[in-house]
Amino acid sequence: MNIQTKLAQALDRDDAEQALSVLRAWAASASPEEVADLDPAIARLLPQGEVSNYPALSRTYDEDFEPDAAYRKSMPDLQNGPASLIRGAKQHLEHVGISNFRLPISFHTRDNGDLTLETSVTGTVSLEPGKKGINMSRIMRSFYKHAEKTFSFEVIEAALDDYMSDLDSLDARIQMRFSYPMKIKSLRSGLEGFQYYDIALELVETAGVRRKFMHLDYVYSSTCPCSLELSEHARQARGQLATPHSQRSVARISVEINCDTGGCLWFEDLIEMARAGVPTETQVMVKREDEQAFAELNAANPIFVEDAARLFCEQLQQDERIGDFRIMASHQESLHSHDAVSILTEGDTFAAQSIDPKIFKTLFHVG
Repeated sequence: MNIQTKLAQALDRDDAEQALSVLRAWAASASPEEVADLDPAIARLLPQGEVSNYPALSRTYDEDFEPDAAYRKSMPDLQNGPASLIRGAKQHLEHVGISNFRLPISFHTRDNGDLTLETSVTGTVSLEPGKKGINMSRIMRSFYKHAEKTFSFEVIEAALDDYMSDLDSLDARIQMRFSYPMKIKSLRSGLEGFQYYDIALELVETAGVRRKFMHLDYVYSSTCPCSLELSEHARQARGQLATPHSQRSVARISVEINCDTGGCLWFEDLIEMARAGVPTETQVMVKREDEQAFAELNAANPIFVEDAARLFCEQLQQDERIGDFRIMASHQESLHSHDAVSILTEGDTFAAQSIDPKIFKTLFHVG
């Protein structure tokens, strides 16, 4: 091949194959140092030579090295590479981002001023079919930019604005999950203790429309109405002592917030709605009189899992600040080796024909 002549012309695949054959023939008899001295990148073209022909590299960490703009520009960025690097179907992704990124966040509360709580953040954006990926660290940087401010949905919106702009995405979601402490009085003794509620705030933007959601896990005791009646029957018919079965139960209440129709929906507001629907919330501080009161309270409010969902629903329907909602309840049976579960939705937002196969496993409270 006359290289000088061909360089003046358009090179084709045959030329490339011939050149590669010549290069590999030379490298077969050359030392790794000779290959690396010519060009370390040649290793990628040689069979099983990706590492062996690299020159000796420094193994000392350079604490004083500071990358300048030119160096940063030269660094590879595969995640934000061109569409040609996409693996698999060039399909739109509804969500891509980070989960369980933790930092301390301050929250407004209705009764206790501002509280700083350890918060788990999930941040995602949509990804168009022709984009390889996103720079995930930008989501974290956007959040840190606003983390020193007292958090509310308005500040979450500022973070959402930032990373939608930084990542050039059409749709986005931020969810913040935390354990919210609320001081609760015992039933009769006058003692007080902190109950901790798993709460999540969520801000979603789709097609330019922003919506706000709150999620609450409410833990309560459920006494089986059937078991209660059978126990009383044993007492009356045979003089037989019997006790109805009760169990720790969990409801996950998810609501869309309509702030324009009734003001702010506070954490305490949603907790109190849940308690009004099903008053047998598990207790924190308990003396004998409280334990007796709790037994009486359960006997006055026996519920099946179907009842629980409808009782919560009744409370939510009465508040104009709440739009669409979903209630998922799990009664973790002390009689059966399985749980009793129910789901109730209102509106289109939470309706689904299929559910996560393990969704009810997440409705489990660890004290």
